[in-house]
Amino acid sequence: MLDKAVGETPLSCAEAYRAEHPELNGIPMAYAGRLDPMASGKLLVLLDEECKNQTAYHGLDKAYRFSVLFGIGSDSHDVLGRLQTDIAVKQVSEKTLSADITTAATALTGNIELPYPHFSAKTVQGKPLHMWTLEGRLDEITIPTKESTVYSLQLDSIETKSRTAVCSEARTKIDSIPEVTETRKALGNDFRRVDIRQDWENVLHNQALPDSYHIAHFTCLASSGTYMRTLAHLIGQKINAASLAWSIHRTKIGTYDAASAVWRAEF
Repeated sequence: MLDKAVGETPLSCAEAYRAEHPELNGIPMAYAGRLDPMASGKLLVLLDEECKNQTAYHGLDKAYRFSVLFGIGSDSHDVLGRLQTDIAVKQVSEKTLSADITTAATALTGNIELPYPHFSAKTVQGKPLHMWTLEGRLDEITIPTKESTVYSLQLDSIETKSRTAVCSEARTKIDSIPEVTETRKALGNDFRRVDIRQDWENVLHNQALPDSYHIAHFTCLASSGTYMRTLAHLIGQKINAASLAWSIHRTKIGTYDAASAVWRAEF
C-alpha cells in the first residue's frame, strides 16, 4: 500500500516507489483503483504474479476525508478545472449552512445512481469521457451513470477562508503536478493549467466576488467507483451553490460490512 501525494499520478507514485527499491527492477507492477492528481492517500499496488488478479481488487470499498468549497465550481468538479463562480454567494451563518449541508448529505446516503464526472476515464463509444469534454462533443453522447452505495457521508466541520487564501492554496495544488510535455499524456495540454491558473487569478482580483468562502469537511465510506468529486458537486447543487472538491484523501481500502459498521478486510 502506497501513500500517493497531491500532484502525483498513480503511475508516477508507483514508479517513484520502484525507483527507491532496486530489487523491484523488472518486476511487473500495477495499481488497483485510481486516484485523481488532486487527490491523496492510499493506493493499492500489485506486484509480480498478483498483477494477473488485478480485476479481483476493483470492487473494494473506500473511505475518504474530503472537503467541499462553496461558491466556486469547475467543469472537473475539483480545483484542477475551468472555473464557474457565484457572483452573489448566499452569506449564511455556519449553523444554517451546517443544517442545509447535513440535509444534502443525508439525501446522498444509501444506494444511489451517480453520473460519471465529465473529466474521467470512463469510456463512451471507445473514447474516455474527458476526451469528449475537451472536444466539446458532450451533446453527442449520454453521460453514463453508475450505481453506488454511500454507506455514510458525515459533515465534520465548516471553516471559512479568505478569497486570497483560497486562491493561493488552489495555485499551490495546481502547481504540484510536474509539467506534462508528452502529448499523449497531457490532458488538454498540460491539464489546461495555463487557462486554469488564469481563472484563479481572475477570482483573486475580481472585487465583485465575496471576500471569503466556506469549506465543509466530510468523512465518507462508499463502494468502489464512487467519485468524491461528484459528491462535492451534488452537495452544492442540493443547497443551490456552486461547489467543487477542495481536497480528497483516501484513508482506507477494503471490504466494509454495513450491517455491523466494521471493516471485514482492509489492505
